[in-house]
Amino acid sequence: MEKFNIAIDGPAGAGKSTIARLVAGALGFVYVDTGAMYRAVTWKVQQEGLLPDQEQEVAALANRMQIELIPREEGQQVIVDGVDVTKEIRTTAITDHVSQIASYGAIRQLLVTLQKQMAISKGVVMDGRDIGTHVMPDAEIKVFLTASVKERAERRFKEMQNSGTCTLTLSELEQDIARRDQLDQDREISPLRRAHDAVLMDSTSMTIEEVVDEILGLCKDKVGGGK
Repeated sequence: MEKFNIAIDGPAGAGKSTIARLVAGALGFVYVDTGAMYRAVTWKVQQEGLLPDQEQEVAALANRMQIELIPREEGQQVIVDGVDVTKEIRTTAITDHVSQIASYGAIRQLLVTLQKQMAISKGVVMDGRDIGTHVMPDAEIKVFLTASVKERAERRFKEMQNSGTCTLTLSELEQDIARRDQLDQDREISPLRRAHDAVLMDSTSMTIEEVVDEILGLCKDKVGGGK
């Protein structure tokens, strides 16, 4: 069976990364977490002492840095200029500024070019905000994964508690996710949008396994299922 590409888009905290990684594992495909790439740039910006609103300096820094995404059983390892930042990029300090960094045209152009290159050989499951609309508009399978703000906040809160990175209350996290939704939807370049041919999937009342099974079912129905 020929390989194909799967685009999973959706707002912050919808479970895209977890779902995409599990779908990729089930199909024997490569998982690409594009959000981690924007977080990696945000981490480097902070390490270099730049402010998020120094757009030109941020763009120049991004052009100099090297980002590596390495598949691991427990998830994707993120390396920036030889440094493992997999855990560091998931902190609140990064989350607070990543939407602003991701709104810059020069940053998106740079990272989207890299993402498109990753998808050329097919067999890729990629998640983000603009995968089905901009990065992989020809993806054979497109899913727009969402959930209520309350549900997404509760999921993210549990994740952060489990990883020991929780610095916000549940109420604060809910407000932060709503704020990021607005930023992602309103940005001028590649805003968060559902592709016209994407399947809308509301996971508010669904388990992770149910979402994965539904996406794998789409693969079988549309393209025969992978390996």
